[in-house]
Amino acid sequence: MQFTRSKLLTMCLLASSLTLTACSKSENAQKDDTLTATAPATGQASNITERNAQQRLISTLEKNLKASNINVKILDIKTTEVPNLYWATLEGLPPVYVTNDGKYIIQGEVIRIGDKELHNVSEPLQAELNKKHFSSLKTEDLIVYPAKGKAKHVVYVFTDASCPYCHKLHEQMDDINAKGIEVRYIAWPRGDQFMPTMESIWCSADRKTAFDQAIAGVQLAPANCKNPVKQQYQLGQTIGVNGTPAIYNSNGVYLGGYLSASELASRLNN
Repeated sequence: MQFTRSKLLTMCLLASSLTLTACSKSENAQKDDTLTATAPATGQASNITERNAQQRLISTLEKNLKASNINVKILDIKTTEVPNLYWATLEGLPPVYVTNDGKYIIQGEVIRIGDKELHNVSEPLQAELNKKHFSSLKTEDLIVYPAKGKAKHVVYVFTDASCPYCHKLHEQMDDINAKGIEVRYIAWPRGDQFMPTMESIWCSADRKTAFDQAIAGVQLAPANCKNPVKQQYQLGQTIGVNGTPAIYNSNGVYLGGYLSASELASRLNN
């Protein structure tokens, strides 16, 4: 998918009204590079130099985005293994790659070749971010299916009661739990028309029963409580969910969409 100006503008509008604070590297590579004679030893000096470079990238990227009428808050920026390529975390939007001159944004995957297996450059960076998001979730805001016996693994699953593959995964819940896997459902309605049902499920006194009923086609009573469905949907948007089910382990690593109980256990154990 191309990261066009219109696409980014659309994403920014969906993310609502945001302000911009970015990490950008200035075109002037000479400016502010010099450390004082009192700077600490090599390791710390290197960190200071890197922070200076990132601060320049903040300024340049902020300037260029504003010039393109794009308003989005940049939460963080990190170096990648690719020379002169940074990874920027945006508020309410999936992260993107940014060139060190702050002129180019790249949406999509960057793959390292040369080894027996292909390596997605952003995978460890995205997983680290996902892990932080998942650890901040409250279990009372989720639908939790505990493991039978001692829990070996915990997975987070973005789900929608209208999704056929979510139904198929849900049918295997007993087998999944029997393999020592705890499943934590996060609401992710696939469209506005599915939002009311998911809110009704999350407002039910017994969410598990309500979820089962919704899957069976039962029309649930309208929601009448404060609920986290929209916030959970936004979380999925932020980390790049684009379909359900979307399964992640507790370390934030994306495992896949629909998986059988055996496939899920195999991926977690490996």
